[in-house]
Amino acid sequence: MVLLRLISLYAQFYSMKLLNNWPIIIPLCLTLGFAPFFPEPHIIGKIRWLFGGANGMSIKDYFDVVLHGLPFVLLLRLVYIKLTRKNAA
Repeated sequence: MVLLRLISLYAQFYSMKLLNNWPIIIPLCLTLGFAPFFPEPHIIGKIRWLFGGANGMSIKDYFDVVLHGLPFVLLLRLVYIKLTRKNAA
């Protein structure tokens, strides 16, 4: 039981370490966030589709928005954390 708790704590610490790591978040934004790059970044087309009323979007398209948008959400989260820590200190 204690071993499982230690493994759980280690996993939580390691996952937060990954989510607060600039060298991981920036490449995620540049690769997964913008892929495919041509003719336009995929996330840009999906956001245009959403703001246009999302007519004809299926579950797969919404999942695609989440998949390509998650790196940018993580980046905004990391910027917010860094700014609030700097102001608090």
